Amino acid sequence: MTSRETPINIERLAADEELRLRTIRLRALADAPDAFGTTYDEAAGQPLDSWTAQLQEIATFVAVVDGEDVGLVRGARDDLQPDAAWLISMWASPKVRGQGVGEALIDAVVEWARISGARRVFLDVGDHNQPAIALYARKGFKPNGIIGSLPPPRSHIREHQRELQL
Repeated sequence: MTSRETPINIERLAADEELRLRTIRLRALADAPDAFGTTYDEAAGQPLDSWTAQLQEIATFVAVVDGEDVGLVRGARDDLQPDAAWLISMWASPKVRGQGVGEALIDAVVEWARISGARRVFLDVGDHNQPAIALYARKGFKPNGIIGSLPPPRSHIREHQRELQL
């Protein structure tokens, strides 16, 4: 199955879809715990109104294939740089990886950022996550020299920042 055979629909979640966001975000955290700053336990413990607030503050896109939510990405404005945005929370279900879901999700955030007036989009990616690094490179994201690590309890996981000029 390729993305050409099965259409990928990208949907922006509305503010009242907090349960849908919570469900797919918890799936992402369970599948790839070393890819995110938030842990599964932290996210699972958040009250429902915090998920609603996230949807009001952060542009959230879900990839849907055959009626199932199979990917997630979010876009956030940079608080300190008005011309910048962030691609965050990127995840695709293992069963659809390599089928164009990641590309479609990235395209959704980049388009959102462009429409929102951003001239740059940043992201952080774990140095160990070679498939994600390759995907971001194919989409034009380049390392900008900023390095760091995930917050505790995974501060041993190194990551670097990448940037796309719009």
